[in-house]
Amino acid sequence: MRIILITLIMGFALSLGAQQKAETIVLIKTSYGNITAKLYNDTPKHRDNFIKLVKQGWYNDSPFHRVIKNFMIQGGGNKDGRTDPGYTIEAEFRAQHFHKKGVLAAARMGDNVNPERRSSGSQFYIVQGQKFDAQSFVAAAQRSGVNYTEEQKKVYATIGGTPHLDGAYTVFGEVIDGFDVIDKIAAVQTGPGDKPVNAVTMKIEILE
Repeated sequence: MRIILITLIMGFALSLGAQQKAETIVLIKTSYGNITAKLYNDTPKHRDNFIKLVKQGWYNDSPFHRVIKNFMIQGGGNKDGRTDPGYTIEAEFRAQHFHKKGVLAAARMGDNVNPERRSSGSQFYIVQGQKFDAQSFVAAAQRSGVNYTEEQKKVYATIGGTPHLDGAYTVFGEVIDGFDVIDKIAAVQTGPGDKPVNAVTMKIEILE
């Protein structure tokens, strides 16, 4: 009986340890500076896919091809011109992860052709967004249909973000250093299709 009990305790401890696994840290290098971000463990499909692509070198010299000030900076295509690796990822919506400034979220095709809201295999965006006063936040919340906590409302009022995207796109990580770099890239001159006039590329590596 004692042996069985010890085995159960060890199994529980191992399970708990797996749940508390340290978050993977990635470094996104750009000509405007570096962005350090962590990948959430509770979106494992997106985390593991992102790590796989980084290790394969998919994001080496990958361009930020869509940049909209006060909204987001988007990239993820391969430098050889491929926009994605040819597959999608099951959505992993988590109420605790919302579109505050600095989050990494997966781009995807629209609902009309993608009702399951599956994510692109490689396309992602980093939110810049903007701050929301009470009135503008109510309008954004009505659009997203999300019931926000008081803490989330405070974050959108003080840090900013894009609340109208919540519940529709998978958020799988967040920036922990380099917020100024997001602002610099978001401010570049753009042309048709919100594409930077002068190419802005990235290289990504795993730190932890």
